[in-house]
Amino acid sequence: MIDYFALALGHGLLAIVLLRLVWRDDLDVDPAIADNQAAEEQRRKDALAARKQAARGETASPGQPETDETAT
Repeated sequence: MIDYFALALGHGLLAIVLLRLVWRDDLDVDPAIADNQAAEEQRRKDALAARKQAARGETASPGQPETDETAT
């Protein structure tokens, strides 16, 4: 009788732990994925800006702000 109780208690507690883990919302979110997506989006924007500058014939480096020569 005690052996069945010990088995039921151990398996019951494991089932409760498993259910609590499955119902957690933070298990579905990986912060590294969000960081990687933000970095990839920034690289795409930088590449697009570099292609636009190359198409216009400008040679400014990608980290520098664009200057508007007609505003002066």
